[in-house]
Amino acid sequence: MFYRFIRVVARAIFFIINGRPLVLHKERLPEGNYILIAPHRTWWEPIIFALAASPKEFMFMAKKELFKNPILRFVLNHSHGFSVDRQNPGPSVIKIPVKNLRNTELSLIMFPTGSRYSNDVKAGAGVIAKMASVPLVPAVYQGPLKMSGVFKRQKMSITFGDPIYIDKKQKLTDEFNQQLDRDIQNHWNAIDQETNPNFKYITKQKVAR
Repeated sequence: MFYRFIRVVARAIFFIINGRPLVLHKERLPEGNYILIAPHRTWWEPIIFALAASPKEFMFMAKKELFKNPILRFVLNHSHGFSVDRQNPGPSVIKIPVKNLRNTELSLIMFPTGSRYSNDVKAGAGVIAKMASVPLVPAVYQGPLKMSGVFKRQKMSITFGDPIYIDKKQKLTDEFNQQLDRDIQNHWNAIDQETNPNFKYITKQKVAR
């Protein structure tokens, strides 16, 4: 109930300050549960993705530091968020989403690159998808990267890609995981080109070079 309430509030706030985001190819979203995977470009992406894919409800991985704030802890706990220790991720980082993907109507939003300042795909999404028997759905956000751009009503867009299915019999070897990582990145690149080929996201690493 709280999730649906906060979703309505979030939709109203974003509409007031930025307008209605452009959502492309929502018809590509599969029936049932799935893992929505995207490159991490802004801190508000989880909210925008959840709004774009509604009425589907999602769970979120949130770094444990966010749960130290009592207000954020309340919001996260009542919005299907669960704590993750990025430095020492335990088995719960796999068990919690797999259990919910199997036994509830919640899907998962996940950022395989981990940080907003990295383009390197990290293993994990494929493991969860295979264990839960759900597809991966690539998606990308294009739009303002700073909050000032949001308030200036710079256009936001969300584009969904075609689902990626992992065979139940597939062994998650290092070779397969590396190929899956490349496939995910290729899907993101294709969706970026499809949405707006002129959009560029520059990470801190690239700036440093």
